[in-house]
Amino acid sequence: MKSATRSANSPFFSAAEFAAIPPVGGVSKRGFDVLAASLALVFLSPLFLMLMALVKFSDGGSIFYGHRRIGHNGKSFRCLKFRTMRPDGDRILQDYLKANPAAYEEWRATRKLQDDPRVTVVGSVLRKLSLDELPQLFNIVRGEMSIVGPRPVVEDELELYDSAAVYYLQSRPGLTGLWQISGRNDVSYATRIAFDTHYVQNWSLLSDFSIVVRTIPAVCLSRGSY
Repeated sequence: MKSATRSANSPFFSAAEFAAIPPVGGVSKRGFDVLAASLALVFLSPLFLMLMALVKFSDGGSIFYGHRRIGHNGKSFRCLKFRTMRPDGDRILQDYLKANPAAYEEWRATRKLQDDPRVTVVGSVLRKLSLDELPQLFNIVRGEMSIVGPRPVVEDELELYDSAAVYYLQSRPGLTGLWQISGRNDVSYATRIAFDTHYVQNWSLLSDFSIVVRTIPAVCLSRGSY
C-alpha cells in the first residue's frame, strides 16, 4: 500500500506523526458512535437472530464473514458481515473472471460485480437491503469503525485513492456515508473517492446526523445496492 505522507492542510509529515493523528470527529463523534451502535444492537437483536437463522439454514455454512479492511491510520481489522457468498467464493470468482473479460474489467475498475456468481440466494436479499452489514455495529463498538464515514476498503483498493488516501486514513470507516446516500454502486469510483474526501474535509456532528437520517430512505429504496 502506498504510504500516506501528505496531510490535509500542510506539506509532509513523518509516519510517526501521521500515526498520532486522532480520527476525524474526536470525542464527540466517538461518543455518538458508541451510544448509537449499542442502542441499535439492543433494539435490533430480534432481527439479528432471524438473520442468523436464515444464513445458517440456507446452506449450513458459517453465519458471519470477516474480511480484512484498512482502518484509521492504516491499521487493518476484520470487517464483519453476515455471510452472503458461497464458501468456495474465491475459486468461483477467479474462474468467472477468467471466462468473462467484461466482468474482469468491471472488477478491476470497481472491485464489485453487479452479477456476482458467488452470492447465495439469501445473500442477494441481504445485500439488496444492506442487512448483511449490520454486524459492523460490533466493529463500531470496538472502535474499528464509525456510524458515518468512508466505506472500508481492502489494501489494494486504497491504491485507487492515490493522494486522496490521506483523507480516508484520517477517519474510521463508516457503516454509512455520503456514498451510500448518493447512489452507491450507481456512481463511479472516482466519485466515491471525492465523497470520502469531502466528508473528512467538512466533517461536523450535524452532517453525521443528516447522513444517518438520509440513509433510511436510501436503504429502503435499495438505491445502487447489489
